[in-house]
Amino acid sequence: MRVYQTKAKKLSGTDFQEVNRKAHEIYTQIKKKSKRRPYVRSAYFRKEKIFLELFWKHLYGKENWRDRMRRLKYFACVIELIQKSRFAPTSKKNPNKSKEMLHRFYGLTADNELFCIQIKEDVKNKQKFLISVFPTDGPWDWDM
Repeated sequence: MRVYQTKAKKLSGTDFQEVNRKAHEIYTQIKKKSKRRPYVRSAYFRKEKIFLELFWKHLYGKENWRDRMRRLKYFACVIELIQKSRFAPTSKKNPNKSKEMLHRFYGLTADNELFCIQIKEDVKNKQKFLISVFPTDGPWDWDM
């Protein structure tokens, strides 16, 4: 499996509000481009849309604010990875819902920190949603 090297760095900041503001600035720019649901076009999925609103619901569902901040710092890298990576992800069926596929893409930040993003694909509708991002030690931790 190949890992995409991003040019974007992690968002800086030590306070959740600071990191959240920077991430929302990026998200707002994406949101302004669409009248409906915010999305990013994926290079791997032949320029299909990856919707972003599920990521925010998942993020704010986390009770630990440190975990939220840790994940949110990778937001700029996530957007670049979705838009530019053509490397094949690791994919498997969702064990909880048979009509969903889960795709994991791995990337390196500009500071050489490994991270993973997870995209959920609804097999019936062919819609794809960014679910999560998290730092990782390697491509072998599928059960996170």
